[in-house]
Amino acid sequence: MKKKYNLKTQLSLNIALVALLTVALISVVSNVFINRQFEDYVVTRHRQRAESILADLNHQYDAAAEMWSMDFLHALGMQALYDGYIVKISSPQKEMLWDAENHDMSACMQVMENISRKMRERFPDTAGKFSVNNYDLKRNGKIIAQVSISYFSPYFYNDDDFRFLDALNVILAGSSVFSLLLAVLVGWILARHMSTPIRKTAEIAKQMSEGDYAIRMEEKTSIRELDELMNSVNQLAHSLSRQESLRKQMTADVAHELRTPLTNIATHIEAMMEGIWKPTPERLSSCHEEIERIGQLIRDLENLARVESGNFRLDKTQIDLVELAKKTLSSFEADIAAKNLNVSVDGACPDIPADRNRMRQVLVNLLSNAVKYTPPGGAIHVSLSETEGSVLLAVEDNGVGIPQEELPFIFERFYRADKSRNRLSGGSGIGLAVVKAIVTAHDGKVEVKSHFENGSRFLVTLPKTV
Repeated sequence: MKKKYNLKTQLSLNIALVALLTVALISVVSNVFINRQFEDYVVTRHRQRAESILADLNHQYDAAAEMWSMDFLHALGMQALYDGYIVKISSPQKEMLWDAENHDMSACMQVMENISRKMRERFPDTAGKFSVNNYDLKRNGKIIAQVSISYFSPYFYNDDDFRFLDALNVILAGSSVFSLLLAVLVGWILARHMSTPIRKTAEIAKQMSEGDYAIRMEEKTSIRELDELMNSVNQLAHSLSRQESLRKQMTADVAHELRTPLTNIATHIEAMMEGIWKPTPERLSSCHEEIERIGQLIRDLENLARVESGNFRLDKTQIDLVELAKKTLSSFEADIAAKNLNVSVDGACPDIPADRNRMRQVLVNLLSNAVKYTPPGGAIHVSLSETEGSVLLAVEDNGVGIPQEELPFIFERFYRADKSRNRLSGGSGIGLAVVKAIVTAHDGKVEVKSHFENGSRFLVTLPKTV
């Protein structure tokens, strides 16, 4: 099994690895670049040194006497030899004036051997050798001497150069080690700073999985993503707490909704069986109403289960929402007339691809709530319109409205803004959850705007095309 590390260790190791690779890359690139620049500098220095030798020779020539100072030639030649340059000077008539090799062959051989050995040891891939460079030394256009200068080509380093490169490598190595240690320290601090809230968030998530939904993450960090993560976990905890409350409330509601009609039916039947009541049409009708109430609750639960199941499929055809809204509204004629409601449908929109039965279910649920919560003499308005890519369906009423604090939860399963269990005012809390599920399945969205005692407006947005 692959060994696992905690987040702080993993982040520290990753940051250290990145720092190591970065420092190594910078060191290598810097070393290569500096060495190349230094090589160019040394090549230029060799050329300038040769030019300096020629200039010194030119200045020491006695043009009037057409003579050279042999002491100067000797001093110049020996100084050049110690610097790694083997100088030969001859007259225009090919007469040798001074030759480093003839003067001190062993010194020349020693210089050549030392330079060659050091360059091979330090740069084994460099194919260098001593090469001869010939120059005509002129004065007023007249050749006064022929000079041959030999040195290790294409370049060579003296002891000072090697010491400089060694010092440079030490500095680069020291800087690399220091940078790496600093990066590891900073990485460890950052990893600890980042891992602490993540670890605490993981602990909270674990506690939530064990049923503790009251716990919250109160810390704030300087990292936006971490704050968003903690906020999301807090929101999840709040949502789970709310869902748990709704589940318990739904259990109580369903138990009550089933117990009340079953108790009424049992009481009526028992009384009629014992002869206390006669089975009159009114009493039988009352029992039938209670059975219908139970049936409606079961149908609501079936609808929710069907919509939320993985096998839920849409049978899309081109439908006319205006015509569907009018037909759906006609099924509420009796309730509308009983409450003397002012109902209207207006607007226009193109046909859209949608499941006709499911969209009718959406309209039934929205209109049912509007009719139920609009007081006698109130108004319900259904409007349709379109935007560039969407169709808008709005159901608006001037009924009792929804408190602002209830709006974020109105589409949640089993939620009822009306906490009373009066069957004339509160349903099972499933209808709007079904609406949202159906609209979402159509790639649309549903929103609500409402003010308590000032009515509500539900807006359904559906795409024009699949």
